[in-house]
Amino acid sequence: MKTITCFVVLFVLLLLSSLNSRAQFDPEKVCRIENDQLVFTLNLKWSEKEKKEVSVLFDLDSALIAQVYDGKTNIVIGDENWKVKRLPSNLVELSKSVQAKADKNIKVNDLFRVIDNWMNFAGNTAETNVVFGVNNFEVANAFNYSYGTARFYLPTEKTARKVYISGTFNNWSTSKTPMKPVVGGWMVDLKLKPGKYVYKFIVDGQWITDPSNKLREPGDAGSDNSVVYCSNHLFELKGHKTAAKVVVTGNFCNWQPRGLAMNPTANGWSLPIYFRDGTYTYKFIVDNEWMTDPANRSVRKDAGGNLNSLIGIGKPFLFKLYGFNSAKKVVLSGSFNGWNEGELVMDKTLTGWQLPYVVSAGNYEYKFIIDGKWTIDSANPFTSGSGDTQNSFIALKANHIFELSKFTDAKSVIVTGSFNGWRPKDYRMVKEGNKWIFPIYLQPGKYTYKFIVDGTWILDPANKLYEQNEYGTGNSVLWVELSK
Repeated sequence: MKTITCFVVLFVLLLLSSLNSRAQFDPEKVCRIENDQLVFTLNLKWSEKEKKEVSVLFDLDSALIAQVYDGKTNIVIGDENWKVKRLPSNLVELSKSVQAKADKNIKVNDLFRVIDNWMNFAGNTAETNVVFGVNNFEVANAFNYSYGTARFYLPTEKTARKVYISGTFNNWSTSKTPMKPVVGGWMVDLKLKPGKYVYKFIVDGQWITDPSNKLREPGDAGSDNSVVYCSNHLFELKGHKTAAKVVVTGNFCNWQPRGLAMNPTANGWSLPIYFRDGTYTYKFIVDNEWMTDPANRSVRKDAGGNLNSLIGIGKPFLFKLYGFNSAKKVVLSGSFNGWNEGELVMDKTLTGWQLPYVVSAGNYEYKFIIDGKWTIDSANPFTSGSGDTQNSFIALKANHIFELSKFTDAKSVIVTGSFNGWRPKDYRMVKEGNKWIFPIYLQPGKYTYKFIVDGTWILDPANKLYEQNEYGTGNSVLWVELSK
């Protein structure tokens, strides 16, 4: 998100990619905004088709373009005054003030609105892949998050006239979120949910990363963006004020001894952190001495029998096993905990066994271990694999349902695709009435898939969208958009 031109480039490229017959010109050099001027760079050697494409893409009056190619240097269209400047290599610049009162062609706000809509359509990558995040600011007051409000502070020189903040929290809008001048800089408060956000500041039209923020990642436009986390948990350890170093480590960072450094406070040590929904075990390391959290009564043994502190972020899902009342021990094991055979011991109830467990949105396989014997969930009709490798399947926060109508006489229907590595034994669909169904959670993006009906691979007859594959048999195509 380096300059306003970058937004224009992305928007134009999207339009160009959707039409095979687009004219061959470089959209990156067509339009920009510079010093409150809307500037178009045109090539005098463009064909009539290319001129028309520019006119349509940027809503430019065809009469205006015609006069440019007739050699006019000052053009008046309605109440708009356009200036034409000749450049080397058969190029000309067509410009006007963006502040014109009677702006009937493309307006700055309209341009940004179209771009924002495209960014909404394209979607901002869901950060469910981010397990945890900790901020790293050089200036203490550069960012603060409390009670759902994120405060950004940018120290700038007094010469700055306008400052905006733009990022994934406002779909990279260039005009929706102005910052207010304060002593020594600019500030803005935003209502944000816990999570990861990527952003930049726009200072008098120039895109900059946050100079106080050490966390950065590459952006789509080839430059870095700043990264910030709005926390949803606070690790606290009281006392130990004379300790030289205190860190927290756990399953979220593979129990690395270096862990995450905690910050000294008046009462001890603390560290605000963002966690994706899930269940986490952890310990503190105080000057190389490992210890559970004395303020947290929730502990759980790991596979080695060691006690670890336990927290759950988000709403738990209640796993249930009906019956088996005479069993002595039932353990829940699945892909959500690395198939650990001793960690998730279930609680006995009047009707069987149960265990509330927090898991983030996704697709998971699991089994119950009943007195040492692995058993699928008989109450769950959805499975993956077959034989000894057959597991129960659950899609938490499912956002799509694969459906295949008819084929009611089929004995087995499987859906497989790019979302599961095209494994031919996953996932087994369930017959409901006159159709087969399979709920699944999918990240935003493009997927290819097929159904396997009694061993025969077929395209989705209800989906007209498909693409050819290396075997010449085609694959059905599914697009999953980011939910709003």
